[in-house]
Amino acid sequence: MNQQKKTSILSLTVVVAALGYFVDIYDLLIFGIIRIPSLKELGLTADEITTKGEWILSAQMAGLLIGGILWGIWGDKKGRVKVLFGSILIYSIANICNGFVQTVEQYTAIRFLAGIGLAGELGAGITLVAELLPKEKRGIGTSIVAGFGVLGAAVAFLIKEEFHWRTCYFIGGGLGILLLLLRISVLESGMYHRMNAADVKKGRFLMLFSSRERFTKYIKSIFIGLPTWLVIGILITFSSEFGKQFGITGDVDPGRSIMYAYIGLALGDITIGLVSQWLKSRKKALYIFYALTFISMLLYFTTQWNGTPGWMYTLCFFLGFSIGFWAIFVTVGAEQFGTNLRATAATTVPNFVRGLLPLILLLFKEIRGISNVGYVNGAIITSAIVMAVSTIAVITLPETFHKDLNYEEL
Repeated sequence: MNQQKKTSILSLTVVVAALGYFVDIYDLLIFGIIRIPSLKELGLTADEITTKGEWILSAQMAGLLIGGILWGIWGDKKGRVKVLFGSILIYSIANICNGFVQTVEQYTAIRFLAGIGLAGELGAGITLVAELLPKEKRGIGTSIVAGFGVLGAAVAFLIKEEFHWRTCYFIGGGLGILLLLLRISVLESGMYHRMNAADVKKGRFLMLFSSRERFTKYIKSIFIGLPTWLVIGILITFSSEFGKQFGITGDVDPGRSIMYAYIGLALGDITIGLVSQWLKSRKKALYIFYALTFISMLLYFTTQWNGTPGWMYTLCFFLGFSIGFWAIFVTVGAEQFGTNLRATAATTVPNFVRGLLPLILLLFKEIRGISNVGYVNGAIITSAIVMAVSTIAVITLPETFHKDLNYEEL
């Protein structure tokens, strides 16, 4: 019997993948949540907390970019499950080490290492779930993984409220080590076993660039996810700075902003999975959520002058819900390519999106530095550019809802 047909949406593989992404998100976002108290304790000034914070975040994202390539190739050559083991071990150890940092240089280096480890979790998990579930269910399955996983951000904030920032890192690393025990019983996908038994080129990253059609699909698969990290990496992570620019009375806690955004993101991930199944289309669901992203950005930039922190958190929730297309975005990346390149694509695509955040931050920095543009207008222009690029990409990308994934790239 085909392995896909006897795998349920709530199988052990789906549950463990969801738990893995939960820990991944906790560890991925913990720096953004504790950025201010941790850097303040290391002796940085208010300006340095912003500039050095951008630098450390960029180092983490650069690690994700490099790790995405390494883990993606490994996932196709050696299997999806091995990537799930290796990646979580590296980022768990890195987060434990983060609890001992004493300088910005140490902080930066270890967040870079954590980024490399964090790069393998989502792509390998989504690939495994997509290959195990029948095509009628895989959109819901990957949405469950992403929807539950992003709640790790909310838990990270709640733990930050109760514990010292160093302890937050220790807890994240400990959760990862515990998850390794659950991973022991997870099985490799049947598609991978069948492909592995054949004489097929596997995990060749350059194959993504060897054909114009593959290269075009690959680049577009990356571009459709850019709004997610534009929102998380700039509008949410630096909501404290935007709050001051907006004239909000009272301090905005970026950790709380991240928590509300990711609660919204969790709901959005589940919702878009259901919408995609109802419409029987990935692209139509993406169009709807792109429209919601545009509306949420419009509200963020125009309606909260002289508001309160509570209004900022409400808008962060709506922004988070609107970028809930992250689950479908990663699923589309996996569905575009054959089994021998699927893990490479599905792992590198979301990590290239994350890894492009430093370039988006640089673009934002350069635009706001232009005379008479300023911080808020710089963010508006940056957002407009990113949304335009992403919209063109999703319009021209092939639909994959009904696509059979049991094939190889030649």
